[in-house]
Amino acid sequence: MVSNQPILKLAKIEKVYGTAANPLPVLRDVNLTVDAGEYVAIVGPSGAGKSTLLNILGCLDQPTNGSYYLMGEDVAHFDDPRLSSVRNTRLGFIFQSFKLISHLSVLENVEMPLFYARKPKRIRHRRCLELLEQVGLSHRKSHRPSELSGGECQRVAIARSLANDPAMILADEPTGNLDSVTSADIMGLLGRLNDSGRTIVLITHDDEVAASVPRRVSLRDGRIEHDTLREASN
Repeated sequence: MVSNQPILKLAKIEKVYGTAANPLPVLRDVNLTVDAGEYVAIVGPSGAGKSTLLNILGCLDQPTNGSYYLMGEDVAHFDDPRLSSVRNTRLGFIFQSFKLISHLSVLENVEMPLFYARKPKRIRHRRCLELLEQVGLSHRKSHRPSELSGGECQRVAIARSLANDPAMILADEPTGNLDSVTSADIMGLLGRLNDSGRTIVLITHDDEVAASVPRRVSLRDGRIEHDTLREASN
């Protein structure tokens, strides 16, 4: 994925809750650039602003001030219909709780972004079978989420995040509900996706998870405290 511009650029982002008389600043002067193909972990203690930042990156919330350039377009203050379109066409989401639809099959869950994009059933079916093969779950395509392990559910969620070939994947504590062995497996899968050119921004409180990601952005009190690259191993 070659691009002449960053996938995302945050410029002087602020988020303030509360009222004018009693403001509660959560993000303060956040500046961040992520290029195509990067893999970034955003870390920080509880209350640092991680979730708020992720919601802004995912166009689930809007900043109070500042600009958010996604693929060169400032989406910070789009209206709801335009934000919805951006979420479904440019972004893929992976959640700690998987957010799979219990009454749908594995294949139908993976198809959901394409369904909302009004892709023909034949195209949805073929694309999502390929993705399930990629995450090693093609043999589980007809099962329901309740019949899967936690790691398998997260693999389904990863396949779903790729359905619309997004510019960027946002992962919110993707190993938070998994044991250490399964967590390592999921992080290995995300690493391979990044190796293939996928841009990934991951939120985590787990230092071990963050240590496996090439770039680490540390938040504290709503500000970026550190932004470091891990040295490549020989």
